[in-house]
Amino acid sequence: MSILTSMIKKETLHLLRDFRTMTVVLIMPLVLLLLFGFAISTEVNDVKVVAVVDRHTDDTRQILEKLRVNPYFTFKGIIHFDEVEPMLRTGKTDAAVVFRYDGDRLRHQIIVDASNTNTARLSTAYIENVLNGHSDMPIITNTLYNPQLKSAYNFVPGIMGMIFILICAMMTSVSIVSEKETGTMDLLLVSPVRPRTIVFGKLIPYFFLSCIILTLILLLSYSVLGLPFSASVLNVIWVTILYIVLALSLGLLISTLVTNQVTALLVSGVLFMLPVLMLSGMIFPINNMPVALQWFSCIIPARWYISAMRTLMIQQLPVSYIMTETTVLTAMTVTVMILAIKNFNTKH
Repeated sequence: MSILTSMIKKETLHLLRDFRTMTVVLIMPLVLLLLFGFAISTEVNDVKVVAVVDRHTDDTRQILEKLRVNPYFTFKGIIHFDEVEPMLRTGKTDAAVVFRYDGDRLRHQIIVDASNTNTARLSTAYIENVLNGHSDMPIITNTLYNPQLKSAYNFVPGIMGMIFILICAMMTSVSIVSEKETGTMDLLLVSPVRPRTIVFGKLIPYFFLSCIILTLILLLSYSVLGLPFSASVLNVIWVTILYIVLALSLGLLISTLVTNQVTALLVSGVLFMLPVLMLSGMIFPINNMPVALQWFSCIIPARWYISAMRTLMIQQLPVSYIMTETTVLTAMTVTVMILAIKNFNTKH
């Protein structure tokens, strides 16, 4: 049995015996995915809609029927235009669709309650989808790749970016630092085992654990959360594996810079949790940020990974559309891995 195989076996047994860590690492990603996919939702359901019709035609009847049967709407009936504002003000309706004929041309006007901007934006998008194709007037707003505006489509790539960076980086850094605290790292270093063998022996079990988590996430995403499935899943897998290696390298680099587990957790949390949530595009669009923050977000690996996942998982586009993202992730992985191993060798 080779030294590397022995190291991998040692670390795997240590990981399997730590029941609490295994439970947290395996259960937390699934809880986060389901939480953001279902509980924390930006979808707007049960949108109360009324209509104002100055002249009934086949087109208006067809549109009204679509509003009645659409599960996202609760059609409250046809009212007079003077009743629109009072109903919006009192909350009896969320939106009103006004149908007016200019000669033979049907014009649409959508009036929404904008006190809740998210509700107003999504309600307008829903209604515009219903109106699409029923007017010779252009409809400016249109939703691509996610016509139902399911929030899971948006959150799954972001959650994947956060899960892997936290689990891989935090678990790896804590694992190696714990060896320093207990003194077992010194015993390993005075043994005939080379430093790089120690490094890879500790990283490989976490790599395989991350692959198991990736499998569970993809199964949940494509089955429970209903993301569109296609051959692009193969690209999703290899890009995620590249991201996992990068996250493991970051964890190794952190372990060479700190001396105890508490510091490792704090550094990992501060450096990864907040930037991933705020500056990766997971929740807030990067283009809406100040220019300085847009430039700063370029050094956050999750920004490039989440962008690539949205292109592959939601837009279903080929890998040629994410060449920039994969190039940046590859460069980051090589750079961080070299720095981490060099720093590890220097200090040990």
